[in-house]
Amino acid sequence: MLKQRIFTALIALAVIGVVLFALPEPVARGFVAALIIAGAYEWGGFIGKGGRAIRVAYIVFIGILIAALVPVIDDAATLARVLQFALAWWFAALVWLMFFPTPIPAAISWLCGALVLVPAWAALDFLYRQSPQLLVFALLIVWIADIGAFFVGKGFGRVKLAPKISPGKTWEGVLGGLTAVLLLAAVGSKLLDIEIAVLVPFCLAVAMLSVVGDLTVSMFKRTAGVKDSGTLFPGHGGVLDRIDSVTAAAPLFALGLAWIGLQ
Repeated sequence: MLKQRIFTALIALAVIGVVLFALPEPVARGFVAALIIAGAYEWGGFIGKGGRAIRVAYIVFIGILIAALVPVIDDAATLARVLQFALAWWFAALVWLMFFPTPIPAAISWLCGALVLVPAWAALDFLYRQSPQLLVFALLIVWIADIGAFFVGKGFGRVKLAPKISPGKTWEGVLGGLTAVLLLAAVGSKLLDIEIAVLVPFCLAVAMLSVVGDLTVSMFKRTAGVKDSGTLFPGHGGVLDRIDSVTAAAPLFALGLAWIGLQ
């Protein structure tokens, strides 16, 4: 399974590299939107009985929201409001996680999917337009945190983080992921010429919020009675299984660019 995960991850990295650095901007931005739309299809599986009709309807719903934002998302004030609203949602989600299991009506699942997916699209699209390198750095924070958590949790994990939501995750794994991000930030501060006292807490905050994104999507999966959101990536699950952490991390990273001096 580990070899399959590594192979799939390498293929995904190659595809992302080509899309972000070799293809024209409209194609790259379309690819980002397509990922979110694919996530919407999978989120539809969490709503009610999760039939094909609901999945398609949810794609249309998220597509309409994104299309409505496209003409105005270049406006800094509009983007800031979307991202700030997203952060408010993620902090509310953190509180919600503490009370799981709780019933999640279909209407709430419908609304929450939009809160997860649409601001994530706005943040990722913004980061790409600012600089593909910035987008990669944001993704690196999440990936490094995930890798550190996986290996430390596998080797040393004892204390469960959220056993009712994601039994495999441990506090030791979280600390391992944060340690890995701390090292990334220390290196990044030299390469980006940013004060380490600024970049380290910023990257750690992004990494910690990424855990909330992961657990929140897991909460909806568990309520729907599914282990993975899909089967697109062998060994990894579906699109949402790959971008769950990113959906929470990207809005915070995008909002914090001015604070760390990259905007």
